[in-house]
Amino acid sequence: MPDSTEHFGTTSVGKSVRRREDQRLLRGQGRYVADLAVPDALEAAFLRSPHAHARIVAIDTAAARAMPGVVAIFTGADQRADHVGSLPCGWVVRDRHGKPNAEPPHYPLAVDKARHVGEPLAVVIAGTKAQARDAAEAIAVEYAVLDAAGELGTALDPGAPRVWDDVPGNLCCDWEIGDAGAVDAAFASAAHRVRLELVNNRLVPAPMEPRAAVAAHDTAMGTTTLWTTSQNPHTVRGTLCGLLDIPETDLRVISPDVGGGFGTKIFLYPEETTLTWAARRIGRTIRWVSDRTEAFLTDVQGRDHRTVAELALDSEGHFTGLRVVTLANVGAYLTGGATAIPTYYYAPLLPGVYRTPAIWCNVKLTFTNTVSVDAYRGAGRPEASYVLERLVDEAAKLTGIDRVELRRRNFIQAGQFPYATPLGLEYDSGDHEATLRIAMEATDIGGFPARREEARRRGRLRGLGISTYVEIAGGTPSKVVGQLGGRGGRSESAQVRVHPSGAVTVFSGAHSHGQGHETTFAQIVADRLGVPFECVRVVQGDTDQVPFGRGTAASRSLVVGGSAIVAAMEKVIAKGRRIAAHRLEAALEDIAFEPGLFRVSGTDRTITFAQVARAAYTPHDYPIEEIEPGLDETAFYDPKNWTFPGGCHICELEVDPETGEVFLEKIVAVDDLGAIINPLIVHGQIHGGLAQGAGQALLEGCRFDEAGQMLTASFQDYALPRASDLPSYTVLTHGTPCEHNPLKAKGCAEVGSVGLPPAIVNALLDALAGLGVRDIAMPATPLAVWQAIRAARSNTADA
Repeated sequence: MPDSTEHFGTTSVGKSVRRREDQRLLRGQGRYVADLAVPDALEAAFLRSPHAHARIVAIDTAAARAMPGVVAIFTGADQRADHVGSLPCGWVVRDRHGKPNAEPPHYPLAVDKARHVGEPLAVVIAGTKAQARDAAEAIAVEYAVLDAAGELGTALDPGAPRVWDDVPGNLCCDWEIGDAGAVDAAFASAAHRVRLELVNNRLVPAPMEPRAAVAAHDTAMGTTTLWTTSQNPHTVRGTLCGLLDIPETDLRVISPDVGGGFGTKIFLYPEETTLTWAARRIGRTIRWVSDRTEAFLTDVQGRDHRTVAELALDSEGHFTGLRVVTLANVGAYLTGGATAIPTYYYAPLLPGVYRTPAIWCNVKLTFTNTVSVDAYRGAGRPEASYVLERLVDEAAKLTGIDRVELRRRNFIQAGQFPYATPLGLEYDSGDHEATLRIAMEATDIGGFPARREEARRRGRLRGLGISTYVEIAGGTPSKVVGQLGGRGGRSESAQVRVHPSGAVTVFSGAHSHGQGHETTFAQIVADRLGVPFECVRVVQGDTDQVPFGRGTAASRSLVVGGSAIVAAMEKVIAKGRRIAAHRLEAALEDIAFEPGLFRVSGTDRTITFAQVARAAYTPHDYPIEEIEPGLDETAFYDPKNWTFPGGCHICELEVDPETGEVFLEKIVAVDDLGAIINPLIVHGQIHGGLAQGAGQALLEGCRFDEAGQMLTASFQDYALPRASDLPSYTVLTHGTPCEHNPLKAKGCAEVGSVGLPPAIVNALLDALAGLGVRDIAMPATPLAVWQAIRAARSNTADA
């Protein structure tokens, strides 16, 4: 891999240091919530609705309460009587007339109606899991079953069943961005116009570790501890305290090792809320661990867009206008980012890597009787990339301009950064021509015709697809988030504690669910302070130890959390210079710091970092009234802008036309991630994102019927990619530094899921073009491909 890293210091940054956390995980010594040994813990089971839409007429718990081992049973009525609040959405977006989106209440246990299959109605707490489940099955519920709005495509139709009585037409918000008049003018004068109807298929995140929670209440102290599988412990604590009307000092949230999240573990869910409330109510410890069926039915899902997109071009093939209208499913209830993901995380990325002067996008956020839809790896950016890159390939076919040349003709050029898009973003850096060129060289595009011919002789159809993309990652200023309707800030905290020995503990508000924070953050500290990597410890995921945090999502950990660590280290160094000046009997302005050493400038007089740390805790000979003992600093970092990773992904694949089976032969990903702290970890994250991108393109599709029943509620019906489905990747980087954070880094975790799906579908259509197949929806399963081939052959025969 080309070394595009700008070294932040001298020793550790930029090196492929093995993840230190892997040792315990590979040995089965991980600290997962379900494995916690909690004495005398009770077990919880939830009674869930079998109907997508039904009025709850009555709930009879008498028989269940009399069953062996049952300690308590609670319903939504019990929670409402105790004034438990509604789970909030984290964003309020406004429609084209300035009206805020509809935000119906979301109570942890349903009160009046069940609005999706799997919604919890009651919780049973018993001595064992089996006893709790048996009792839950014994609860008698009288339902008045109602018609459901189970499909996005019909939920806005006149006369469709209403998910919420007071939300007409199931329209949560009719949102728009851009200049519709300028776009109309561009289309009126266009030499070429391209139109596509596209589906971004609904996905189940399916992390390795299902959700789990343990809530323990200390009756003597009046405090509660919640262990939970969360990407965002501090937000969980703050939200829970608001719902239960308790001070944050009375609730500790601990999120230990988390086995994957992909966005679905950002949010506070009904189950964790109910467990915390119930533990305080009965004064006992309660455990709940989701099974995989519950996860399918209740975990927040991703994507689920239906889009009509149009691109206007002039006679030279320059893009002049883009018009996009999208239906976005939000499910029955709004979760943390449900309104932001299909609006502010989607539409502003529609310019992509291109100079399109006029863009307008309309998004209709739509309620359905299904589980909530929110952030899933990439969260809005894969949807935008797919729309745009499918349009560009279609435009190439229409105009006869080579697809590579068409992209190059419209690229934002390297000398044009910073570049203000027509939808309000300012890209600070990038080099799209370079990533395209490197990807084409690594793919050996010149040799593709020979490979295609060789495949034809074997009875296979070979295709090549390209996707050039940009995405947003990290974070934007809290002030801007507030202006857009976000209810929380986006700053991140870090505390850097230097111990008397010179060893360092870092307390980070970011939280790992597989990203390798314990390694990467330690590299940054070792590099900047000049302490041994082995002497840096990272603490995360505990609201009683970490001052504050916004957790991990949207590829923000390094960009925002790492920058907070840098800010805290600068405070440590500043104080260390004062101590060093006293010990070296020099003026403060003459003290310079280099990793591991303070020096009197222009001399050989020095004092080591470890010696300064010792002196900080033994202030025998410096003025305490001027220099406070200790070397322990906290800092917050609020980002100045998003970071903008980008790149080029190229896919080569083959199709068996008799069976429809697709074989991924080659995937090349060249990504611009700015400065790279640990190439090994970056490669691992890109590989994971590419696997999920391939899953969306070819395998994964979550489906509901018209009645709101999930048709893909197990791994027998929902296909995740296996190792055998994936080729050997070629992963390269070509970095342009981010211009506004101290690490010069860009987010990396989601680029695979953003760039790859359109490359795969474009490659598939390239392979099938000779058969007359013009379009295919994701997931392009063997059946879907076979049917598309059959339909094309039938159309040819009829003609």
